[in-house]
Amino acid sequence: MPVKELVTPYPVIDIDPHFTRVVRYFRPEDYALWGGAAAAGPVLLRVWDHIDPSKAKHGIRGAVRLTAFLGAIGGFFLAYQNSSFRFQGLKENEPERERDLAELSALKAAGKPLYGESELSPYLQGVASRNSTFSQFKLQTMPW
Repeated sequence: MPVKELVTPYPVIDIDPHFTRVVRYFRPEDYALWGGAAAAGPVLLRVWDHIDPSKAKHGIRGAVRLTAFLGAIGGFFLAYQNSSFRFQGLKENEPERERDLAELSALKAAGKPLYGESELSPYLQGVASRNSTFSQFKLQTMPW
């Protein structure tokens, strides 16, 4: 089965980037989005509790902690998705292209394989590739 070709407004860097590579390429605005999403839940919960008090026996401290945790997870997914969209050419990616070129040029000059070595058989590499390519598009639905 042929790999789907993406028509993108920016050049494609990597259609199936590795998790650690996507996280290493986070921009400051990705971290701000992550932090904002983590803070938004508890702030909104406090505002709602101020408007319509819950009158809970022990307060809403546990609920605030839970919303902060869920906001941090959701914010990470948003930041990860934004970074992976830059790899796929769906968002502006000039700094990432320059950094990628520098990293791959250094690996090539050192004589190392560009994307590392795999212990998987070619068949299992294909299975893994088919399962992960374009998975970033549905990260909000099924985050794996």
